[in-house]
Amino acid sequence: FQLSPSQINDILRAGELSHKILDLNGKNVNSVLKFESNQLASNTPIEDRRSAATCLQTKGMMFGVFDGHAGSACAQAVSERLLHYIAVSLLSRQTLEEIELAVECMKPVLPILQWHKHPNDVEYREVTSQYFENLRVYWQHLLDLDTELGFSLEEAMMCAFKRLDSDISLEVQAPQENELMRNIALQVAFSGATACVAHIDGVHLHVANTGDCRAILGVHEEDGTWSTLPLTRDHNAFDELEIRRLKREHPRSEEKTLFVNDRLLGILMPSRAFGDVQLKWSKELQHSILENSCDVEALNIYQYVPPNYHTPPYLTAEPEVTYHKLRSKDKFLVIASDGLWEMLSNEKVVKLVAGHLTELSVQKPQLAFEKPVNLGYMHSLLLQRKNRGIVSLDQNIATHLIRHAIGSNEYGEVDQEKLAAMLTLPEDLARMYRDDITVTVVYFNSETIENYYRNNE
Repeated sequence: FQLSPSQINDILRAGELSHKILDLNGKNVNSVLKFESNQLASNTPIEDRRSAATCLQTKGMMFGVFDGHAGSACAQAVSERLLHYIAVSLLSRQTLEEIELAVECMKPVLPILQWHKHPNDVEYREVTSQYFENLRVYWQHLLDLDTELGFSLEEAMMCAFKRLDSDISLEVQAPQENELMRNIALQVAFSGATACVAHIDGVHLHVANTGDCRAILGVHEEDGTWSTLPLTRDHNAFDELEIRRLKREHPRSEEKTLFVNDRLLGILMPSRAFGDVQLKWSKELQHSILENSCDVEALNIYQYVPPNYHTPPYLTAEPEVTYHKLRSKDKFLVIASDGLWEMLSNEKVVKLVAGHLTELSVQKPQLAFEKPVNLGYMHSLLLQRKNRGIVSLDQNIATHLIRHAIGSNEYGEVDQEKLAAMLTLPEDLARMYRDDITVTVVYFNSETIENYYRNNE
């Protein structure tokens, strides 16, 4: 079954999302110019999620990519909730008090985030009120801390990640009358998700990462070449620091069994993740929760206690937070799930984005008309355009990256036949050849960044 180029484009472009930051009186004061994002499923349904939002009470913007495993439930919950936890952690004491007072008096609450969503981005509407209640418990906790200064950005991200993971774990242990809510809580806790979130405020870029999604910067050097600056490291068995961390946290007798076949306890590729309570709780707790649950099989909850399970927890959602001060030569940020990085190196990704930027600027409207214009002349112009490949050029850079990730031949060029074959693989085979891929590319406004340095020198 051969797909036509336009069918290929329809499949590849279905998840496209792009958002341009509005100029205020012709001045874009935001250091983010625009972002473009896309997803391509391998699993049915897709287990990756993404989020993008503007923080309304602070100045920042946040972008997240979440890679689920053992189902999409945990990635879904984290994509809906984590940015709220980070935003709340950054609010001043006064703002938190105002919000708490509004909730108490049942008045409208100050909006915290403005989401930038794709129409296909699903939501767990049934549990929104439960999620809000637990977020409220979190900000009440922050108010009780009685600190005037509030968190630094790094602390806010760290705290938000750990608190949300703790809430996911507690929600499934709390007695729950509503069966649907209980089932969702079970699915969220017993599946898992890795997460990479960037917070951009002016020239300040913070990236918090748990697991094996990845964030890199594309840097345009003064000599005209492009270089790559990695902002995260993959938390897995191939990372020396992760192996050492886990060995420190467990007795020496377990050194040989912490990683088996390059997987944590022989089960999980990433060594940090949300959810996955099978690798965090004691055997007794797992047993008692699942024993009292309804039909575990119907919920697709896979019951197992790994061999050599002696000193849990083996898994943490604690992120590593990186800070980078943006320079005018930093042109874009790429955040993607490991489905992209398995196919393309960091350098290749930067090269593709840079090349795409050049092509797009070259191909700004070049249709110069000779008078008089007739249909034959228009037709030949359009043919010229088509032959120059303009028609097939992806406007969305994330789509361009996904196209190359699954369709590149050994010369690094997109092979239409390979692309068509990869997109028509039957469901059970698709997973063997490619993973779900989610990509978000954030373009920086070099002018705003330059002005910052000019005004702060």
